[in-house]
Amino acid sequence: MSGYSSNKLHKSFGFKDFLWRLLAAMILVLTTFNPSGYSYVHWAKGAFVGEGLEAVHFFVSVILLVGWTIFVIATRRSLGTLGTVLGVALLGTGIWLLVDLGMVNVGSARTVTWLGLLTLATLLAIGLSWSHVWRRLTGQLEVDEVED
Repeated sequence: MSGYSSNKLHKSFGFKDFLWRLLAAMILVLTTFNPSGYSYVHWAKGAFVGEGLEAVHFFVSVILLVGWTIFVIATRRSLGTLGTVLGVALLGTGIWLLVDLGMVNVGSARTVTWLGLLTLATLLAIGLSWSHVWRRLTGQLEVDEVED
């Protein structure tokens, strides 16, 4: 490690870093499905009932599967079951509070779907970021044990 201090190797995690993860999670979630009609699900469904699925559909499927695998495993490992339940509870009650204050109108299934998708993306971004936040809050480094 010539010339590098441990601080340079473990750069601090900031709000900008979380926003990049949130953007990536939003892209993954909303590319997979969203109620606008422009998503992978709509595209693949249209091809399936039309001319049939082609190699490009399977290629994009694998790319999305890789993305979902990374985000879901990172979230599961960093938050665990209890943390995930608490995250869902926090985000869900936050939406409930916004609805109760009249800041969000959930008068349609489309609006509720958008809120659910944005909540899922936020939870995945928190899961991907939690180890960094934990280290910053507590000074403790989380390390996964490798099973043989």
